[in-house]
Amino acid sequence: MKNDRYIRQILLEKDFGFSQERLGRATVFIAGAGGLGSPAAYYLAAAGVGKIIICDNDDIEISNLNRQVLHSTGRLGMRKTESAAAILADLNPEIIIKPKDALISGDPAELIEDADLIIDCLDNIEARYAINDYSIRTSVPIVHGGINGYAGQISFIAPPETACLRCIFPESFKSEGPIPVIGATAGIIGSMQAMEAIKYLTCSGELLKNQLYIFDGFTNESEKLQLEKNPDCPACGG
Repeated sequence: MKNDRYIRQILLEKDFGFSQERLGRATVFIAGAGGLGSPAAYYLAAAGVGKIIICDNDDIEISNLNRQVLHSTGRLGMRKTESAAAILADLNPEIIIKPKDALISGDPAELIEDADLIIDCLDNIEARYAINDYSIRTSVPIVHGGINGYAGQISFIAPPETACLRCIFPESFKSEGPIPVIGATAGIIGSMQAMEAIKYLTCSGELLKNQLYIFDGFTNESEKLQLEKNPDCPACGG
């Protein structure tokens, strides 16, 4: 029975305002099929999001495998979107998985299509600015996530109600060499992105609007930073 797949979630409908029906009607665009995109996509597919568009432009490398749990040793050299689509379709054949093997730049409207929500699982600030500009123009919100070492961060970005991504990260930057990361950090933050997405799509729970939640797994500490819109922001200001 179809409902048996989601029965543990449906039990939340009475007391938590959860709606499996809303989740099944939703479309989510996941930008990145790597460390954050892997757990985010996995849990959204398992939860029954009706359509998942997953976008990436890389092949699987062995250095990915400490954190990118959608992929495996036997798939080295395969396109990440192809690998992700196969795993997610096997996990939940009742939903639509649409892989897009593309680089996010310029206007990403054709990639994002009719998505209700964008999950930012990127490691490229220019690509993040591209989805941020799209979000400002269309009012499609973004669940932002980022990781470094044992630490990670997450925020719910919904212009014009909240600060945009460029308000938070006003300057473009490029890291020197690969970013160090513990695989479990990606699992934690990616799972939190899926949680934030599920709350938004089912109209239940509190969202991290104008808040940057920072998790430090090394010290087991966390904090929430209050965010404010920048009136001089080149993307959303004025």
